[in-house]
Amino acid sequence: MIVRPRPHWLHLLLIRRGSIVRRIMPQQLFVFLLSCAVLLAHGEFFDWKVTLTAAPFSLMGVSLAIFLGFRINASYDRYWEARKLWGGTLVAARNLARQALTLPRGGDTRPDAARPFVLGLIAFVTTMRNQLRRQPVDVGLAGLLPDEVAARLQGARSAPTLILAWLGEWLRERREDGSLTPILAQHMEAGLDDLSAMLGGCERIANTPLPFTYTVILHRSSYCYCMLLPFGLVDSIGLMMPLVVAFVSYTFFALEALSDEIEEPFGTMPNDLALDSIVAGIDASLRELLGETPPPAPKPDENFLLR
Repeated sequence: MIVRPRPHWLHLLLIRRGSIVRRIMPQQLFVFLLSCAVLLAHGEFFDWKVTLTAAPFSLMGVSLAIFLGFRINASYDRYWEARKLWGGTLVAARNLARQALTLPRGGDTRPDAARPFVLGLIAFVTTMRNQLRRQPVDVGLAGLLPDEVAARLQGARSAPTLILAWLGEWLRERREDGSLTPILAQHMEAGLDDLSAMLGGCERIANTPLPFTYTVILHRSSYCYCMLLPFGLVDSIGLMMPLVVAFVSYTFFALEALSDEIEEPFGTMPNDLALDSIVAGIDASLRELLGETPPPAPKPDENFLLR
């Protein structure tokens, strides 16, 4: 995720870091060089004058802009829903940690008694991130789970689900030894259900991309439009035609590239969600409840990227 203060308006026009320009530079250069070639040839293609005017491009541009708007809105809806699901995960984890520390009666009101459960919540969000980013299951899990539980996760297809099952076993043990009344245990089980629902929502987004046909149609339409546009503008604009075509193609290519990035919000591209930072924030919140001092919060790197 790109995190930076808004720069001066002039700097914003020329900025490269944190923009999509580097990704679309080859396409932009190709269209610009094609426009220059069309300008030098005066719109002729092998001694055949391509008789195009700006009129059809006005009609096609409107329909293409509408389609691009639909694509970027659909992608951003997935991005924002993913962010809300992770926000719900933060709230549910905090609530469960607080309840594990305050609700048990007797000797189990000590923070050390609930520490395995709270660390298990941190392990859940860590493996949730690993699964969504297709990373090894044990990344960031050191010291969070008992050895026997960590061994059960090796080779598992859904490690977060196994951790939820172990947290449910912890609640059952507290209910059976009388530390938690059945009503309180049931209330905390509802919190585990909330975490499971958040995990399922994120899996739905990760495993159900937008129909591939949308990408194909948008990609073909954008490129055909930008490659034919020089022939329609060369006679009416003249020397300024390559710059105008480059500006129009920048809009189309940039929107397509951005929608492609945020369609999969759990990746590591510059405009994806900062899952490492979100997990670190949950970790810090829960460790503070345990009375521990969390590590410093993650900060953007020199390119203003927060992972």
